[in-house]
Amino acid sequence: MSIYGDSTKASSGTNYLTHTRGFLSWALTLDHKRIGVMYLVSVLTAFFFAGMAAMALRLELIAPGEWFLSQDNYNQMFTVHGALMVFLVLIPAVPAAMGNFVLPIMLGAKDVAFPRLNLFSYWLWVTGALFFVLALLTGGLDTGWTFYTPYSIEGDDHMSGAMGGVIPALTGAFVLGFSSIFTGLNFIVTIHRLRPPGMTWFRMPLFLWAIYATAIIQVMATPILGITLALLIVERAFGIGIFNPALGGDPVLYQHFFWFYSHPAVYIMILPGMGIISELISVHSHKHIFGYRFIAFSSVAIAIFGFLVWGHHMFTSGQSPLMNIMFSAITFSVSIPSAIKVFNWLATLYKGSISLNTPMLYALSFLFIFTIGGLTGLHLGTLATDIHLHDTYFVVAHFHYVMMGSAMIAMFGGLHHWWPKITGRMYNETLGRIACGLVFFGFNATFFTQFILGSKGMPRRYADYSAELMGAENFEIFHFWHFWSTIGSFVMALGFFLMLGYLVHSMFKGRQAPDNPWGGGSLEWQCSSPPPHDNFSEPPTVGDCYDYSMLEWDEKIQGYHRREEAATSGE
Repeated sequence: MSIYGDSTKASSGTNYLTHTRGFLSWALTLDHKRIGVMYLVSVLTAFFFAGMAAMALRLELIAPGEWFLSQDNYNQMFTVHGALMVFLVLIPAVPAAMGNFVLPIMLGAKDVAFPRLNLFSYWLWVTGALFFVLALLTGGLDTGWTFYTPYSIEGDDHMSGAMGGVIPALTGAFVLGFSSIFTGLNFIVTIHRLRPPGMTWFRMPLFLWAIYATAIIQVMATPILGITLALLIVERAFGIGIFNPALGGDPVLYQHFFWFYSHPAVYIMILPGMGIISELISVHSHKHIFGYRFIAFSSVAIAIFGFLVWGHHMFTSGQSPLMNIMFSAITFSVSIPSAIKVFNWLATLYKGSISLNTPMLYALSFLFIFTIGGLTGLHLGTLATDIHLHDTYFVVAHFHYVMMGSAMIAMFGGLHHWWPKITGRMYNETLGRIACGLVFFGFNATFFTQFILGSKGMPRRYADYSAELMGAENFEIFHFWHFWSTIGSFVMALGFFLMLGYLVHSMFKGRQAPDNPWGGGSLEWQCSSPPPHDNFSEPPTVGDCYDYSMLEWDEKIQGYHRREEAATSGE
């Protein structure tokens, strides 16, 4: 049988897309693939609205003065952008969306361990999202996405900004936490209990190792956030002194609680993306992954170290010098497992048969962007430089390079990699490469300029940088770099809209996808595209998922894509 399989038939007579039709068949489905698709559509919808809020911020900052948003509206837009991106996009994007679709098929299983809990997790996500909508409709929110006290605990009459939406937003984040916990629990049990005969721990694809490490963080860290937000709701609703110093509370205690969850949450966002990159680099360089066990153990190491470094967010919050030194040292140590991954990815690329298709271009973009994000993190982990850079745009740039630039770039790479498996259709490869180039160039133009802004002293969270505020000399520098940062954001947005266009077009007009268009060795490429309802018509063959020693694979893959490109250019 061809490595591509028979792309004209479904293995069990029907695939998951056509198994049953209608709204209720999707809304009440227990099929992990449909739940993954619903997560994907929902997360990308939230990404659109968060992106529009970001564009509004960049438009306001393209020139000094108040011309597009008032300062109160700027604060609200800033909060909406951050809250949507963190709680509704970055945390569920890869684990819940891509993980739900791919994980059981990679294991050779029919579904996750608890299908009903899986569906319940999705509807909890929808409920949490609706609470954020309610927050906007009940007065808005201008606390920042971290809900820092005292911004989130003072009454409406104490502040000029919008505060009516605080409790609905906190409730939404609380509900979203349960969605994350249940998803993580489901994935842990699935990986432990549903591996097929022959798939030992060290025969699992590295994406599954990354999802497993992420699930541990979800289950262990998210309850801390839930308790913290519940305490904040109680304090705001009933005036009980927990974090409010006017009532005998301690606002720094909130920061400790929040970052004890939120720094591990950074790895909820980035670890699954790292797992995707391991798959992309190996498959699209047609070479066995280098240092498999080191990459696998580094995922677990990152999950463990992630719980120990929350204090580096609080170097300026009055911690003792000894604690600052300890958190700084541990921060440097957590970079070691990340560096191990980068080294092994580069070693995998060395002398590989690299296909510069769209998924691989996203993987290479990730390597560039993540490296910059990681190296600039050293400046913020160093006490002497962090004091200067802490409340500047340098932090904004670093955060976006690690979170949006790395996590979302990896997510889009995985989306293109598994798009033929999800939809059964191939997208336009030329447009995919153009869109990747626009996103890569636009992203770096948007955020690399902000490293320069931060190093020059531009404060973050400011709605204006006029000469009266910043001084004439600083104003000229800030205006120049803010202008080009905004231009870069529009280039990046153009890339995203182009991506949306050709992916939607491919669903209706795209060429039918082979079962294994990239020559991958993991189990998801052994079922049809799209997969049948039960994933496999016969038990898949478990082997080394990174074995590309069959020379005819490379020849058939290149021949297929040459024919596809020739047909596309002839249309």
